[in-house]
Amino acid sequence: MVKKAGNGFIRDIWRNPISYLLALPAIVYTFIFGYATLPYLMMAFQKFSYDTAHFWQNEWIGFKNFEFFFLSNNALRVTWNTIRLNFLFIVFGHAMAVILAIVMNEIKSRRFLRTTQSMFLFPYFLSWVIVSYVVYNIFSTQYGVMNQMLEMLGMQPKNWYAAADAWTSILTVMRIWKDAGLLAVIFLAAIIGIDHELFEAARIDGANRWQQIKSITLPLMMPTVMIMMLLAIGKIFYGDFAMMYSIIRDNGLLLPTTDVIDTYVYRALRMSGDPAQAMAVGIYQASMGFILVYGVNRLIRRKFPEGALF
Repeated sequence: MVKKAGNGFIRDIWRNPISYLLALPAIVYTFIFGYATLPYLMMAFQKFSYDTAHFWQNEWIGFKNFEFFFLSNNALRVTWNTIRLNFLFIVFGHAMAVILAIVMNEIKSRRFLRTTQSMFLFPYFLSWVIVSYVVYNIFSTQYGVMNQMLEMLGMQPKNWYAAADAWTSILTVMRIWKDAGLLAVIFLAAIIGIDHELFEAARIDGANRWQQIKSITLPLMMPTVMIMMLLAIGKIFYGDFAMMYSIIRDNGLLLPTTDVIDTYVYRALRMSGDPAQAMAVGIYQASMGFILVYGVNRLIRRKFPEGALF
């Protein structure tokens, strides 16, 4: 059986060389950074030193590297900020993507649909550095568009970069603006894959467009939505470092509501320079992400088996 499976795999490569060639960079990248680096997880339990010839020679110190994060005064705050912001990103981002996908599916003009898809996808390809300047031009105290609008309405301008409470909503809106377009295209592909005979049968039975969306489109696209949400939940303990640091930077006034695990560790390690502590936090984030994915997937499998990832 092993020999036949091996021969079948080789034949498949021989028949589809271009496909495997296109997949090769991703395979190599995953092997190097996903599997070859696994032994270095042990660094989290060592006192790392750049002077040792091999990391196995470092002194074993147990869980002391974990104390760097868990015993800090900010551990609970940055963990809560990470979960809270990612939860808002996932819920509102996926909800907006579902709405956009349904709306785009209702558009009959192909030219208008292609233009709309391009407009929705464009923000996704912008770097967070560019987006940070867009945000600054909107919320700048002196020249920002938002303050100019407030002045036109006879209201007092606001120093947005000192108002920590406002940035939860601002970051959520910017994340939706940037990422919802790509998710919408994925969900639109799921809608297009639905058998059109179902819609024809519904129309014959007298169902209007809203009833068709409610009874056919939404239920049949939910497995794709659930899988995408599960994948996102797996990274709920990972703050988007590029987003947070590009927009917030080291603004101490905004850190109470915007400081996430990744930015906190970056600032802390920028002073200490100890990669073992970063590895300890990475293990914590990965472990909690695995527990969340497993738990949520088990819950979904009980209530909605079609949407389970495994």
